[in-house]
Amino acid sequence: MVSGEGKKRLRVEVVYALPAEQVLLEIEVEHGTTIGQVIERSGIALRFPEIGVTPARVGVFGKRTGLDAPARDGDRIEIYRSLMADPKEVRRARAKLRGGKRSPS
Repeated sequence: MVSGEGKKRLRVEVVYALPAEQVLLEIEVEHGTTIGQVIERSGIALRFPEIGVTPARVGVFGKRTGLDAPARDGDRIEIYRSLMADPKEVRRARAKLRGGKRSPS
């Protein structure tokens, strides 16, 4: 997309999901805008102040990325929540309860 001044604009999505609510914001930004700047401009942190955006909690289409990476047209920028429990620990506890036996698949 090109604006009236001839500068290329990018359309991107910023997504964040809670157990009971999912938010998808579509915004337009200038070419050269970073992932961190897109998140800031989306206003999502004002709506969900608990987000605490860090590079470890941001990705594009399921792949972690840095906040200083450039956004690209069509990107789906995802903000991840902290895990409530370590998945490996959950599996170990479940296996211990079953006596170490695997359930049939």
